[in-house]
Amino acid sequence: MKEQLSDENINALVAYRLQRAQETLSEIPYPAEKGYYNTAVNRLYYACYYAAVALLLKHGMNPGTHAGVKQMLGIHFVVPGLLPRETGRAYSLLFERRHSSDYDDFDYSSKEEIEELLPKATAFIETIQQLLK
Repeated sequence: MKEQLSDENINALVAYRLQRAQETLSEIPYPAEKGYYNTAVNRLYYACYYAAVALLLKHGMNPGTHAGVKQMLGIHFVVPGLLPRETGRAYSLLFERRHSSDYDDFDYSSKEEIEELLPKATAFIETIQQLLK
């Protein structure tokens, strides 16, 4: 059985996850400049994942898997209109691209893909931060 966190601990964990989201987002230029585009996709996804987990934790949800985060984000925030559908689609796209670039053979991301995904990830994190204010 999972232990219940106090409001103070939840707020600290939410703040930590948002900080990790920003730190991870700031890492993206380094692998991208060196041509490590799959690594950049991984970091883009994780930046958004940390922000998504912060949002879920703030609302009393603690999914145990990446797929659970995606599902809960959709059910509790996108479907009721708290997050724009485009924001949900951006997260789903990053989820799929990260999985493919990490696990599928001969799946390579490109500079153009990073240039397309970076603004989506940045907007996703900014939207989550606004919801958490």
